Amino acid sequence: MLWLIRLSGFFFAAMVTAVLSPSLQSHPPISFRPSQPIRNTHDCTPLPHSSPCHPSLVHIAITLDVEYMRGTMAAVHSVLRHARCPESVFLHFLVSEDGLEDVLKAAFPQLRFKLYFFDPYKVRGLISSSVRQALEQPLNYARNYLDEMLDPCVRRVIYLDSDVVVVDDVGKLWRTELRRHVVGAPEYCHANFSKYFTEKFWEDRRLAGTFEGRRPCYFNTGVMVMDLARWRRGGYTRRIEWWMEIQKKWGRIYELGSLPPFLLVFAGRVAPIDHRWNQHGLGGDNVKGSCRDLHPGPVSLLHWSGSGKPWLRLDAGKPCPLDALWAPYDLHASPT
Repeated sequence: MLWLIRLSGFFFAAMVTAVLSPSLQSHPPISFRPSQPIRNTHDCTPLPHSSPCHPSLVHIAITLDVEYMRGTMAAVHSVLRHARCPESVFLHFLVSEDGLEDVLKAAFPQLRFKLYFFDPYKVRGLISSSVRQALEQPLNYARNYLDEMLDPCVRRVIYLDSDVVVVDDVGKLWRTELRRHVVGAPEYCHANFSKYFTEKFWEDRRLAGTFEGRRPCYFNTGVMVMDLARWRRGGYTRRIEWWMEIQKKWGRIYELGSLPPFLLVFAGRVAPIDHRWNQHGLGGDNVKGSCRDLHPGPVSLLHWSGSGKPWLRLDAGKPCPLDALWAPYDLHASPT
């Protein structure tokens, strides 16, 4: 009788897991082809494979979930394809579900990487509704906690969104001079900065006064170089959380998910990076995806920010012209 009770409990737990886990409910398994072998150029310094603390490593953090996995895999593939010293690249994957490590090992057998679990409940009470449901996903906020998630020896990291491809040596971005800034990113000072905040924000002097003495410009948080040592000393995670709490307590003071709290803390205090490192907006507007052209100038990184993702448009047979630039990095193995 005892074995029957235990067996019943097992099946009940399995049913609960299936009901509570969206990834198990709605996402079939995805398979990927192995990437090309990772090979350094002759002038790269050989590094020990095991430790993430070697000072010569290039650290990149990126989220990994079932829904955007195809984009993440393409982003990593593009980084390795164009890196001068790909064996020196260390990937830090931020996850909220299990079972993804084997997929990474199969696709990138030589990759140096580590997975970090981000608990969605850490930010559920801080997230406000946005114009697009994807912007409300808790994993979007994991970048706020890199200082405590990554090993203390990691003092600098490049954060990348899952919808980018890198077409240049990522080492160039890694060597960006931040001077005394905590964050470096391409700035867009011609953009209408005020639209990211509501009238309620701008009419309240206590809130709007946060930009006093600063020249705030829009920057996209999908591509950032972050000085984690300075971040940790300055307690910047708590500063971002404070603005999210204000939004909850005082009513809507900003739109667009995880971006505005970053702008409130860092806008006007960002080390400028060349625009070639974030050709963003290729996914179109945030409500209805539309085709966009490249901005004028050289390109080192393409970013399909917005609601239109290249893998979805390609699968639907309705790609935008620039989606052809993403396709060569797609490792998705179509079912036979």
